[in-house]
Amino acid sequence: MRTKYFNDAVVGNGKITASFSKTGELLRLFYPTIDYKQFFEEFYIGLKVNDSAILYLHNDINNTYKQEYIENTNILKTTIFNSYFNLEVEQVDFAPISENVLIKKYTFKNLGKIDLNVNFLEYSKVITDFNNDTCGYLKNNCLIQYNHGYSICTFSKDELLSSQINDIDSNFQDGVIRGKDYIGMSSVSGISYNIGNLKPKEEKTFYLYIYINSNKEKSLLNELDTEIEKLKKLDLKLELENTKKYWQKYVKEHDKLGINKKNIDESIKSNYNRSILLFSLLTNAETGGVSAGIEVDEQKTKCGRYSYCWTRDAVFITKAFDILGMENETEKFYKIFCKKTQSKNGMWEQRFYTDGSLAPCWGYQIDETASVIYGIYHHFKVTKDKKFLKDTLKMCENAMNFLEKYVSNMFEHGNSLKKSYDLWEEYEGYSLYSISAIYAAYHSMIKIYENVKDVLESNKQKNMAISEKVKLYEERQQKIKEFAINHFYKDDKKSFVRNEEDQKIDISLLGIIYPFGMFNYDEKNVLNTIERINMNIRTYTGGYVRYEGDSYMGGYNPWPIATLWMACYYVIAKNKEKALECFNFVTKSASSLSLFGEQVNNDAMKPSWVIGLTWSHAMYIVTLKKLIEEGWL
Repeated sequence: MRTKYFNDAVVGNGKITASFSKTGELLRLFYPTIDYKQFFEEFYIGLKVNDSAILYLHNDINNTYKQEYIENTNILKTTIFNSYFNLEVEQVDFAPISENVLIKKYTFKNLGKIDLNVNFLEYSKVITDFNNDTCGYLKNNCLIQYNHGYSICTFSKDELLSSQINDIDSNFQDGVIRGKDYIGMSSVSGISYNIGNLKPKEEKTFYLYIYINSNKEKSLLNELDTEIEKLKKLDLKLELENTKKYWQKYVKEHDKLGINKKNIDESIKSNYNRSILLFSLLTNAETGGVSAGIEVDEQKTKCGRYSYCWTRDAVFITKAFDILGMENETEKFYKIFCKKTQSKNGMWEQRFYTDGSLAPCWGYQIDETASVIYGIYHHFKVTKDKKFLKDTLKMCENAMNFLEKYVSNMFEHGNSLKKSYDLWEEYEGYSLYSISAIYAAYHSMIKIYENVKDVLESNKQKNMAISEKVKLYEERQQKIKEFAINHFYKDDKKSFVRNEEDQKIDISLLGIIYPFGMFNYDEKNVLNTIERINMNIRTYTGGYVRYEGDSYMGGYNPWPIATLWMACYYVIAKNKEKALECFNFVTKSASSLSLFGEQVNNDAMKPSWVIGLTWSHAMYIVTLKKLIEEGWL
């Protein structure tokens, strides 16, 4: 399988999600959730113009590309110009809101002086394995690539020119496909259409549909034809217009900061609006689970994969949701996703699929559990909804019981629980960030109890038990803070360190101030730590890496998360100049489509890994709100 590390764009409708390269190549297609299942290993579009061999639409030496979203929508437009034939192809990709289909609209324009006869060829290789074999099936002018669970249907209203089920690789490059088989045991198939003759200055439009069917819902043999015919009857001009209106209305409704009405830099507006649109695509509408991003490395050649939901990440992402008026999505995350994924002992494992199924994991992280309790109280502070606290109280209490065992073990140096992986999932032991998250969980639980007392006032026994717990938790808080000072502040460094073993300076040290509030921003040991952070992990471009010697993905690249975290500290410290410096660094680091990456290339000042990282976009929204509240933007 070819490695496809960069998703430059993403479109979808909450059920079907598709990612694209900067040249418009379809890279990945997910259904029925935004992180599972992915269907295509390869999807190529080729053109045969006059008597040419194949002209790969998304990879040809004579092609130039321009890509943009239709303003404030999840509709992608890629314009391809082939200088050899003076042929322009405008490709528009979108998923109608009410249909589980990807529509690919192609407009061919002859900008030259000679006639061009154009044939359109599609090549698709579906992911297959011995336990779920994929086959090709030509039926009623539709290419159906099916396995046990799903059928991937590629078709047009236009009549097929030709098709090929078996051995397509042997002649696809010639620009002519032909096969006798209507069905075959091949995961690679292709179809072609005759666009026809284009005279100079003439243009023609062609639509290609990609529909995914659950074979459990509609029979491949007897019901699928009806669904395909229904889709062919759609007014695609109207569907495109309705999809455009839907997304533009969505952005307007969620512009709770009023950014689009402010006299503010256009790049900030663009990044803000794209964040709103991205959140909608990466959030499971049924459970509230949020994917960290579109997958980048199925074969795990560089990482442990990304298209999962970490509860810790999602807690910070839902902070942005609350800012944008997405409280319903936040509530689903806590009341559906978190309840579904909590283990019987009260903990949350490392990561999950967005439908709540346990995803592949490699370790245990205590901050995943602590962050949920912190997040629940933070959401309450926004909504003031005591019913929400009551509905999630038992879940929080179960989580606190688990934390109590962990804390007891930590203080007594017992062996009943394993030490935890740190925030970056590399070091196993006690880390200051994790301890800070636990401190915040205790604080949040005390506040939760304060706010549910009147709701539970008729239950005297429950309230007495709560009073005892609050007293214990207050003692725990003080002890945790003392533990942090005694174990993580090093006099020789005049700084906090991330753990006692490597004693590195790490951006996650900021967790003791923001968001977890274990120390004040202006305490001497904190100010010393900030100085160390600036000395050791600030890059020459003004961004921040995660920690000293950070070599993930082979370079000392700044992270938007780290840099925005520093901006949040500077807002708290009332340092306008430094806060804006950090924020502006990240603003400038967005891709041409206003998507933030996990990291930033210092030379190009553009994303260098995982484009469209949800946590990066969330931190941008959180920081933006803080800057506006200060009157600095």
